[in-house]
Amino acid sequence: MVADPLPTEGLRLYRTMLRIRRCEEQLVQAYSEGLIHGACHTYIGQEAVAAGVCAHLTRDDVVFSTHRGHGHALAKGVSARELVAELFGRVTGCSRGRGGSMHLFAPEVGLLGTSGIVGPSILQAAGAGYSFKLLKNGRVAVAFFGDGAVNNGAFHEGLNMAAIWRLPVLFVCENNQYATEVPFSYAAGNASVAARGTAYGMPGVAVDGNDVLAVYAAAAQAVARARAGEGPALLECLTYRTRPHAEGMGDFTYRTREEVESWKARDPLLLLRARLIDGGVATEAQLAQLEGEAAEEAAEARRFAENSPWPDPASATTHIYATP
Repeated sequence: MVADPLPTEGLRLYRTMLRIRRCEEQLVQAYSEGLIHGACHTYIGQEAVAAGVCAHLTRDDVVFSTHRGHGHALAKGVSARELVAELFGRVTGCSRGRGGSMHLFAPEVGLLGTSGIVGPSILQAAGAGYSFKLLKNGRVAVAFFGDGAVNNGAFHEGLNMAAIWRLPVLFVCENNQYATEVPFSYAAGNASVAARGTAYGMPGVAVDGNDVLAVYAAAAQAVARARAGEGPALLECLTYRTRPHAEGMGDFTYRTREEVESWKARDPLLLLRARLIDGGVATEAQLAQLEGEAAEEAAEARRFAENSPWPDPASATTHIYATP
């Protein structure tokens, strides 16, 4: 049993979620102004998952993510400056302006890549977990993926392999209930992702993905289990993205405004903010200060990105191939 994390971890988790939200809001605005080229999939509404899981990871643990990976990058240690600059295509970005929104890469903090392909994070994390098991270094690999990935062959292959070899991997399904515009309830014969864990011989746990304290507690047990050599776990976080699948896309052909508004009422930041105040952990003034700091960090990151240089065309073939 994990002790109530609110008194000790509540403010840290709130700060992480705030940083993600404010950066994403800056990116939404920048996209509308034509400053971001290519796709931009924001994480607004799902911040509790990245914050709750990554709070248990060290710099040496690794994360593999999805096209919706900005929140994972920030929670794992990528700076707001590096994130925003990357989406602006600038040389100061975490991938030197080569990755954009969907292909973030920062191995120095354990972010081993986000991807626009559905499901590769699952197999990549299994591979990293296999390496960690051979090296006996106590490190953990985490795969973040959406509900759309669980009907992909990579899900079966990755979970099965991790279970057979008892790999130190945490599989995190961010079930935001839509794979682009397809309801998961329509596409899945078994709409419980967590229930599939049993079929692969590992714990499967479902939590409220908008409750960062619930995510934190479940991830604590799963990560500790992995570090102890007891094998992988599957964590299903039921959550909801309140922005379109990607900026610039239509949003109300497959879901209603009423549905979106009902989930906004369960915003993970609002839920934790209320608990911090009701629990006597922080005052309105203290939280307002944190909120101001996060807003300024995001605004400064945008200014930094806009003032950063573009990559030199002569460097187009660098950072592509490994050099001896």
